[in-house]
Amino acid sequence: MKSKHRTKIKGSLQVLLTSLLLASLATGCVSADTTVQNEQISNQKITAINTKETVSNFLRAVKNNDPSTIRKLANTDYIQHNPYVPTGLDAFISMLQVLQKNQTNLENIRMFQDGNYFFLHNIWRNAKPFGADRMVAFHILRVDDKGMIAEHWNAMTTWVEKTASGRTQIDGPIFSEDLNKTETNKKIVMGFLEDVLMGQHPENITKYVSDKEYHQHNPMIKDGLQGISEAVKFLTSQNNMSRYTKIHKLLGEGNFILSISEGNWNKKQQVFYDLFRVKDNKLVEHWDVIQEIPTQNLANKNTMFNFK
Repeated sequence: MKSKHRTKIKGSLQVLLTSLLLASLATGCVSADTTVQNEQISNQKITAINTKETVSNFLRAVKNNDPSTIRKLANTDYIQHNPYVPTGLDAFISMLQVLQKNQTNLENIRMFQDGNYFFLHNIWRNAKPFGADRMVAFHILRVDDKGMIAEHWNAMTTWVEKTASGRTQIDGPIFSEDLNKTETNKKIVMGFLEDVLMGQHPENITKYVSDKEYHQHNPMIKDGLQGISEAVKFLTSQNNMSRYTKIHKLLGEGNFILSISEGNWNKKQQVFYDLFRVKDNKLVEHWDVIQEIPTQNLANKNTMFNFK
């Protein structure tokens, strides 16, 4: 039965779908080294905490339309990768006036850190300036070595009230676990992206996706492996299967891994943000945002990618 099941999935999945001198001297040296190491570790923890606080304060300032605080937290040459917003801090602050006028409100659901990158999952309400009353978004912020907000990427999609799985686009666990497994989990996600979503070995889907639980937050797909199979079958019948062509970045914190890729869907070039939750070396939950990549009337030339 497993063989038939995998064969069926393979048939349906055609490109779907990251430590001597004298004893006394030695003891003294070890003690000194240990003290230095402890101080370094402590400083790293303090830096991480302070940096997360910086990002949280930045989000709060955006929400409250507080330009003064924003200027204290971000560089004047703030690099913008949203294709509709000019690069630079002044241009970003000017946009806040439009959001305030429309009473556009930001609620952050998840925030994770990978080095100097922070990836955020949130919902915007009264978001007509972005295209709809409610929008779901992923935002990425890079913080420089001085602890200043330096760069921004994002993608957004419309909120869907009724989804195939009955789950919303933002619900589910919000805190990371297994922080020592970040790199292992990145490799699992990368394998899934290459084998399944880039179509190299789609029959390997059960190597990556749990057959016991797979909570789906894409509004068009049901839970589980069966949900994926049904979605692929339908999209294939419509000659509208998504195709991933390049993986630009993987960011992770423990069991949460975010991939940023590009490809084609609906006969247009798209950016794919996919957030996965990993458990026992298998993918058990998925959220995503898909946004068309514009080619005309661009407000900056930084592209939606170009990660350092």
